[in-house]
Amino acid sequence: MKNITLLGSTGSIGVSTLDVVGRRQEQFRVFALVAGNNTGLLAEQIARFRPRMACVATEEGCLNLTRSLAAMGLARGEWPEILVGPAGRVACSVQPEADFVMSAIVGVAGLEATWEAIRHGKSVGLATKEVLVASGNLVMDAVRQGGTALIPVDSEHNGAHQCFRAGRREEVARLILTASGGPFRETPIERLESVTPAQALNHPTWRMGQRITIDSATMMNKGFEVIEACRLFNVAPEKVEVIVHPQSTIHSMVEFIDGSILAQFSVTDMRLPILYALTYPDRIESDMRFPVMDLRQLEFCPPDMKKFPCLRLAYEAVRAGGGKTVALNAADEVVVAAFLDGCIRFDEIPEIIEQVLDETRSTNLESIKQVLQADAEARRMAHEKVALRSDSAKRASPLRN
Repeated sequence: MKNITLLGSTGSIGVSTLDVVGRRQEQFRVFALVAGNNTGLLAEQIARFRPRMACVATEEGCLNLTRSLAAMGLARGEWPEILVGPAGRVACSVQPEADFVMSAIVGVAGLEATWEAIRHGKSVGLATKEVLVASGNLVMDAVRQGGTALIPVDSEHNGAHQCFRAGRREEVARLILTASGGPFRETPIERLESVTPAQALNHPTWRMGQRITIDSATMMNKGFEVIEACRLFNVAPEKVEVIVHPQSTIHSMVEFIDGSILAQFSVTDMRLPILYALTYPDRIESDMRFPVMDLRQLEFCPPDMKKFPCLRLAYEAVRAGGGKTVALNAADEVVVAAFLDGCIRFDEIPEIIEQVLDETRSTNLESIKQVLQADAEARRMAHEKVALRSDSAKRASPLRN
């Protein structure tokens, strides 16, 4: 029986993880559930899986959770130990009873808990890019020192992880990540200035959260995946290639030095990489089958770096290292939110990010505290630049007020 702590239980990956666990309760037990402020859903999860511990983001969330549990008729003796905030997230991750930690909190909020889980020898399933983008060197150092397993859950890196098992790392010549190309793959560059949030959120292949959907439209999401791959698999940026594959059938490919290329493809169901992470290094039977006979056409083409400069910025940031990748992620989160709020144009997203990167030093960060400080500073700079652009636009177009 494997005891699981789930960071981000009410998000899409968290819900899918609990679906996998719920179907295999003879193999997995939920030890702790960590959520933000979606206390209604968290209460339902607690009622079903009866974890020993639970954590919410705020004291208000804690109060709401206890009210929800009481309203559901759970006796106080049936409640888990309820913790709050960053310290609570860490506590849920490092308990001796927890065997496996699924890290699925969006943003840097789950960074410290994930890092501490690795330091305490837990196997970790990584379903959030920000952990390795912001502090990959620190995290991977902890993985190597602790000799623990860090299994990617993102479909591209999960596929690459499976391909890598076919050979030794020194035999790898190239890692290829595929990208759908997003909704603007065929849109002329001069029309990107007038792109609306609704258009950018209309992804042709996937249904995801708002930030990741916009990141897909700018190809920043693929840039984050390049950084994650460099750190997760210890490969140089020059050995990680992005190709546009509109069908999104093949998730990733690994080319070996003899010219052999292995590709991984499967059903587009996140429960499969979640199951892979939960059971690694073993595989267990599932009913998720890919209909190979449905394959009709596979298209590939290079990405347009001029039209999608966010991908270029990601390569530059990972080559520079240090605070650059922290700033890349932090600035992106700020400007994406600003675009969705109508404060800046779509084509201003990479412009502001590049300005923040230019003002950020590539100094090595030696602790999680320093990472979080660099993150806060980059957010401050990004907010200032958004405000300047927004104010200028309002002065130029009084009718916008």
